[in-house]
Amino acid sequence: MLLPAAIITFIFAYVPMSGLIMAFQDFKPYDGMFRSKLVGLEHFRFMFEYPDSKQVIWNTLIISGLKIVFGLVVPFTFAILLNEVRKMFFKRVVQTLVYLPHFISWVILGAILTDMLGSKGIVNQLLNSIGMDSIFWLGEGNWFRFTVVVSDIWQNFGFNTIVFLAALSGVNPSLYEAAEVDGATRWKQTLHITVPSMIPIAVVVGTLSLGNILNGGFDQIFNLYNALVYDKGDIIDTFVYRTAILNGQYSFGTAVGLFKSIIGLVMIVFSYRMAYKYAGYRIF
Repeated sequence: MLLPAAIITFIFAYVPMSGLIMAFQDFKPYDGMFRSKLVGLEHFRFMFEYPDSKQVIWNTLIISGLKIVFGLVVPFTFAILLNEVRKMFFKRVVQTLVYLPHFISWVILGAILTDMLGSKGIVNQLLNSIGMDSIFWLGEGNWFRFTVVVSDIWQNFGFNTIVFLAALSGVNPSLYEAAEVDGATRWKQTLHITVPSMIPIAVVVGTLSLGNILNGGFDQIFNLYNALVYDKGDIIDTFVYRTAILNGQYSFGTAVGLFKSIIGLVMIVFSYRMAYKYAGYRIF
């Protein structure tokens, strides 16, 4: 039963790794990988010497870091609040509604947000109606970062909430009963039973997400950004697409991708050890 999945994984995940040799070549499509000239670490050196590289890496770390932090805090808090709802019908409706945006692609969401946050969009019209000035959401660097982080959380927190609700479903009800007998209020029960029960899974989710620290979300950024916010919103993936792929610099794009993969591997190994140390989580 495992063999078909293993074969597919080998073909589509391991065989393409042979293309990583392009990171060390001056790759020309008409020469192919076997006849292109080897240039060693030239592309990696160029990556760090390029004027915009440091700013792009910094942008990626800031955006990814904010997504990881708030992408953990918001569903954690929402799961606690939703767990306190006693009306099961209302609880399921709310859970479904916040879960739905996860299935909408950023092509569609990008168009919706661009329209809503434009100078004549509904958001700025509401701000104007209460006497506030319009905000250039997608044209000013800091507001662009804010928009990116908030919209990403809005799309994904419903999905992440399910993980925490699953953890809460495993809490022994007798703990709440014993606490109630001892006179603990709902707040005390939440603080001393619910939250500690969720900490292990929160540690696992938080540490494993560190492997994506250099993935700022290409789909989202690509569908929202513009030349006005390159200094604050350009991440590694969009930078490579704009400067390398569109210009046929496949070797440079491969070098950046390999750099991201190495950092991601290191972070995954580190986060896995942290998850095992502090939450007892292990795969093998």
